[in-house]
Amino acid sequence: MPLADVTFGDILLMVFEIFLFVVWIWILFTIITDLFRNHEMSGWLKAAWLVVLVFIPYLAALVYLIVYGSDMRERQLRAQAEAKHEADHYIRAAAHTSPADELHKLHELVEKGALTEAEYDRAKQKLLATA
Repeated sequence: MPLADVTFGDILLMVFEIFLFVVWIWILFTIITDLFRNHEMSGWLKAAWLVVLVFIPYLAALVYLIVYGSDMRERQLRAQAEAKHEADHYIRAAAHTSPADELHKLHELVEKGALTEAEYDRAKQKLLATA
């Protein structure tokens, strides 16, 4: 196909097809990630889903999203919360601060007038809840 024969519509169609392909790959990676994140599913069932995803990809992806869609959301939220907790723990360990140190710093800010009592109480409750 010579370059002179390519129309603007052909280019738009190609961009749309690339977009759909990227979305399709994203959906497949999301499903495969969820398969390995699901600890309630047996290894044989995971393998079966992978085989079905390879040989009947569109139907398998649609069925998987219908059957396990809400569970996927719960697993994703749980994984994000766990990652946030671990990151907070790492940051606190790297900074060598304990909740008592942070509470002392908050109290000093109240004494200096940088924080109100209400702000101090909110920060204290949040600090004690994460500890």
